Amino acid sequence: MKRKIILLSLLLAVTMGVCAAVNPIPAMLERIDKGASKKFVTELKKSPDGSDYFELSQKGNKVLVKGNNYVSVATGINWYLKHYAGVHLSWNGMSARLPDVLPAIAKPERHSTDMKLRYDFNYCTYSYTMPFWNWERWEREIDWMALHGVNLPLAAVGQECVWKNMLTRLGYTKDEINGFIAGPAFLAWWAMNNLEGWGGPNPDSWYESQEKMQKRILSRMKEFGITPVLPGYSGMMPSNADKKLGLNIIKSPLWNGFERPAFLYPTDPKFQELAMLYYKEQAALFGKSGYYAMDPFHECKNADEFDFDAGGKAVMAAMKRANPDAVWVVQAWSTNPREEMIAGLPAGDLLILDLFAECKPMWGIESPAKRENGFGEHKWLMCMLENFGGNVGLHGRMDELLDNYRQISVHPLGKNCLGTGLTMEGSENNPVMFEMMSELPWLDSVPTKEEWLKGYVKARYGRYDDNIYQAWAILANGIYNAPMGNIQQGPHESIFCARPSLDNFQVSSWSKMKNYYDPTSTAEAARLMLEAAEGFRGNNNYEYDLVDIVRQAVADEGRRVYQRTIADYKCYDRKSFDANSTRFLDLILLQDSLLATRPEFRVGSWIAKARDCGTTPQEKDLYEWNSRVQITTWGPRQCADKGKLRDYAHKEWNGILKDFYYPRWDAYLKTLRGGLEGKTVEPIDYYAMEEPWTLDKKRYAVEAEGDCIDTAREVYSRVFNANQDR
Repeated sequence: MKRKIILLSLLLAVTMGVCAAVNPIPAMLERIDKGASKKFVTELKKSPDGSDYFELSQKGNKVLVKGNNYVSVATGINWYLKHYAGVHLSWNGMSARLPDVLPAIAKPERHSTDMKLRYDFNYCTYSYTMPFWNWERWEREIDWMALHGVNLPLAAVGQECVWKNMLTRLGYTKDEINGFIAGPAFLAWWAMNNLEGWGGPNPDSWYESQEKMQKRILSRMKEFGITPVLPGYSGMMPSNADKKLGLNIIKSPLWNGFERPAFLYPTDPKFQELAMLYYKEQAALFGKSGYYAMDPFHECKNADEFDFDAGGKAVMAAMKRANPDAVWVVQAWSTNPREEMIAGLPAGDLLILDLFAECKPMWGIESPAKRENGFGEHKWLMCMLENFGGNVGLHGRMDELLDNYRQISVHPLGKNCLGTGLTMEGSENNPVMFEMMSELPWLDSVPTKEEWLKGYVKARYGRYDDNIYQAWAILANGIYNAPMGNIQQGPHESIFCARPSLDNFQVSSWSKMKNYYDPTSTAEAARLMLEAAEGFRGNNNYEYDLVDIVRQAVADEGRRVYQRTIADYKCYDRKSFDANSTRFLDLILLQDSLLATRPEFRVGSWIAKARDCGTTPQEKDLYEWNSRVQITTWGPRQCADKGKLRDYAHKEWNGILKDFYYPRWDAYLKTLRGGLEGKTVEPIDYYAMEEPWTLDKKRYAVEAEGDCIDTAREVYSRVFNANQDR
């Protein structure tokens, strides 16, 4: 009997240990602050109406957080930290010092949502932000997702491993596979059928590390109850699959100068066979999922001849064979998904991401991309794209986002909206917009931006400050309030990052920029932020935002000085040209020194992450080259120049400002100066100037240099006090 009791006790201890290990909340709290898990009590309890909810209350000297699942509980913890404890966690800081005694909750507070799905990521995010993340960074990101209510993220790490195994089984050699799969910084566009092999060949260690990484990611997501969206199969094949495998493939025109992978039409007899092989290899590595992401005909210009109805049904059928309960996730972008493709698909088996719904919603409300009948009876998510190319810059559409979200509950076509999504091309920027979008599903009513900002300022900095609020009010009515009809793709780009010309406006080829705010307003916001500086010295969120806002003000001033410089040249005013061109170049160097004060704005951080992925000097060099090319020329000469990809992913960062952007402007302004002296103004071969930087191995520092408040104050004074003297 005694032995039975001992065995029963051991079994109970083991069972309790497993249960404790399954609950991810205590470990997440410990990553936020050592000892934090002892200050909270969590409880899982289903909601009677089936909604997602969290409830905050007091249990002795601890905070009790109830929720229907771990993501809801984590969201509740984040809500408490922001709105009770004055602790705001975002990409610039996922750890914080919590008060020794947490503020008590006087009255229970409950929030629920019928927006059951909250999506995260864009394929591009995996290349513009995440290609070189280690497990520690991924662990923080999964914490961020849970804290912000995300329960349905795209999980694209390691998809190249699936393809490697699949192609090996089809008889492809190692060299052939390496010629097809792109390098780390370009995997997103390979996965979207846009290019082959660029950035490679990947070493064996890359595939090994990414397989392990994805397994850890999926395991942690499972602990939280987060459902991954795995990449599905919709017909992509290597461009030589006709000769290699005898397939009847379709070859698309070049994508901005790159040869695209071939496309096997889904109704081809071989499609189902290849799809099953893909799903089999994926399941062997990473298991199955209830959601698969597929975007056939993505940015495809010769697709009109296809039978979209039959093609859509074939893609769906292949997915259902792999998992009968799975849902197909498709992006609403440009002409996709074609109405003919989705019209015959069963409602409930398709989930559509309205990718740019804060600006160009397709789901039925007024917009440049409006579809009269929305997505029919298919379920969809309202997504915020926010950032293109991972570019640096303050940007948002606060009023439009709030208004478009508000219309879901009153518009007849809103009935099929199941939730929200964050579909940025690049993350780790503009935390205010991601915070707003993440909170909306949990609010009883849609607030005005002024109402919401007051709570945000207090949460973001730990206490309310009127100067800071006034700064944010200016930004919220200006640069963060791109109006309806403005369809620019991402932030108002910094002129410093542009290839010089006499008519510079946008930096990347597709930004569709249009002036919509007073450029002097960011300087006023920066002045107000600096007014509060001494009261917030050492406050991580304040110091990050201060540098970012001053950076924006300097960039906006740079655009004004550029216009004066060009006017001087056209007027043949040599004296003014010399003064303004010198001032313009000085602004670039001042910006460089400002951004050195935060690691988030240093090119050294990006390059160091890339090199850290390598296991040999050769691998480190390959990954560094990937990191340098992506943020500059993007591709070889043909793709950079004629394909117009250069500077699409430009970064206003310390190091690259001084060593890449400054030399371009210096050379150009010297050429113009020569023109004022009667010399022939010869065109500059910019690619020839740019490529050497992509091949360089200069080491850039990672750690912050200098005091960010003192530097911001000095830079502001030199830039804007000088204006008063002019």
